[in-house]
Amino acid sequence: MPVALLLACALLLAACGGGETEEKATPDATEAPAATTEAGCEKVPAAKPKNVKVAKPTAELDKSKTYVARVLTNCGEFEITLDSKRAPRTGGSFKTLVDKRFYDGLSFHRIVPGFVVQGGDPNGDGQGGPGYSVTEAPPKDLAYSKGVVAMAKTATEPAGTSGSQFFIVTGEDAGLPPDYALLGTVTKGQEVVDKIGVVSVGPDEQPVDPVVIRQIRITES
Repeated sequence: MPVALLLACALLLAACGGGETEEKATPDATEAPAATTEAGCEKVPAAKPKNVKVAKPTAELDKSKTYVARVLTNCGEFEITLDSKRAPRTGGSFKTLVDKRFYDGLSFHRIVPGFVVQGGDPNGDGQGGPGYSVTEAPPKDLAYSKGVVAMAKTATEPAGTSGSQFFIVTGEDAGLPPDYALLGTVTKGQEVVDKIGVVSVGPDEQPVDPVVIRQIRITES
């Protein structure tokens, strides 16, 4: 049979439904959407206490470099640009903890709407730390305005003392004296920080639904 005729027959069979019927694709099963909290964060289990102690670091940030910490939470992600010029020692301590994965799995344990969100405590109750502290006097003209990230300390510790706990200012002006070591500024994802800043909290200022730090990673350039 001529080739042209074979092709014509094949085309005719295809047009008339001859031959094997093509199997219809079935829709892929899709995962159910993750449950979310009232604030729009993914519902996750509470962070477990983390018994980790770190040797006191001596490394400081290189003032000629830019360091950006990418913070991934169950409410979304945001970025903190560390202030390597004005706070190289504080930033060096923070980077050491990040590089050791200290913050992964911890929580934002304290949220005060219109003021700050605070996290980085391995105990999860505001009483914990990395097992050491460093001291670096913050700039005397430092204003704790929205998006500024600084290190928490107790009232009895000297100005500029820091361990692992940090806070992010969510109000326009926290009205704090320049006693808290500067870390940096939120430079991306402020809307995520704002979301965390309005979650429902109990009388202890802890969020009703956990806000967990999935991981922090730092890039430098």
